[in-house]
Amino acid sequence: MIKLKAVKNMEKEIKILIIDEEQSNNRLDIAISELSKDISRSYAQNLISEGLVYLDNKLEFSKKVKVKIGQEVKIKLPKIESEEILPERIEIEIVYEDEDLLVVNKPRGMVVHPGNGNYRGTLVNALKYRYGDNLSTTNGDIRAGIVHRIDKDTSGLLVVAKNDMAHEALAKQLKDHTVVRKYIGLAIDNIKEDDLIIDVPIGRDKKNRLRRQINGSNPKEAVTHIHIIERFGRYTLFEARLDTGRTHQIRVHMAYIKHPLVGDTLYGLPMKKQLYKIDGQLLHAKTLGFIHPRNGEYMEFSSEIPSVFSEVIRKLRLAKRD
Repeated sequence: MIKLKAVKNMEKEIKILIIDEEQSNNRLDIAISELSKDISRSYAQNLISEGLVYLDNKLEFSKKVKVKIGQEVKIKLPKIESEEILPERIEIEIVYEDEDLLVVNKPRGMVVHPGNGNYRGTLVNALKYRYGDNLSTTNGDIRAGIVHRIDKDTSGLLVVAKNDMAHEALAKQLKDHTVVRKYIGLAIDNIKEDDLIIDVPIGRDKKNRLRRQINGSNPKEAVTHIHIIERFGRYTLFEARLDTGRTHQIRVHMAYIKHPLVGDTLYGLPMKKQLYKIDGQLLHAKTLGFIHPRNGEYMEFSSEIPSVFSEVIRKLRLAKRD
C-alpha cells in the first residue's frame, strides 16, 4: 500500500512517499514518478539533482540508486507562486507564419506545454514571449495556441493557432484525420516488409501512468502506416504516416511489432543497451500538411532531421559499407 502525505511549510511543499513492493528495486526517479501523479520522471530527476530529495532522511543525489520496500522518500517541492504561464525568451524555429497560424520546428528535448513539473522552457513559454496574448485560447492559457502535441524527445513540425477560428478549424481536420503527418524514425532490428499497416487500438497503461499500451484502459483506434527507407542490418530507417494521433502512437506500435525505436527506454531497451547510448527516441515529425483555415488552400511543410539523428545515420551507413 502506498502512503502519501503532504506537509506545508513557508517555502516548500513536503511530499513523503513510502516505497511499496511494486516499486522495490526500481530506480529512485522511476519510483517517484510512478508513486506520485504530479511528478514526471524528468521532473523527479531535476528535483534529485537540485538536492531536494531525501531517502530515509539522507540527501540523495543519484537518480539511479535502487530503492527498497519500506524506505521513505521525502521531496521538497518548490512552491509555485502563480499558475500564470511566464513568457521566456527562447529561440524557436518558425517555418511559416501568417495572421492565423504558424508552423514551428520543435527541437528535440523541448516540452510542448507546461505541466507535470515542466513549468519552464516549454514551447508555450517561448510562444507567450513572442506573441503575448495573440494566441488561441481554446485550450486555455497553459496550452495557448497548441492544436496538437509531439513528445519531448520527438523533434519536428507543429502547427500553432493564433486565434480560436484557426484553432477550431485545424482541430476539426485532426479529428477528421485529414491532416498529413509523416515521421522519420529509426527502429531496432531488421523490418522485413517494405510496407505495413499497424491497426491496433491504444489505451492507457493500467499500471504505469507514463505509458500507453495496446488495448489498454479506454482504448481508441490507432492506425500507423510504415514504409521502409533504408536497412542497416540490426536497425531500420522508416517513414511513419499517421491516420490517428494517439499519445505515443508510433512508439507503442513499433514496440508492439517487436521493433521499438532507438533511444526509447520507456517502450524499448534499457539505456545501457541503446545504440551509441542515445537517450530519447530517434523520431522526427518531418512532414505536416493541412488546409488553411481562412483561404482553404492546402499547405505542406517539411523539415530536416536533427543533427543527433543524422549523425547516427551517418555512422550506420559507414558501418554498412565496411
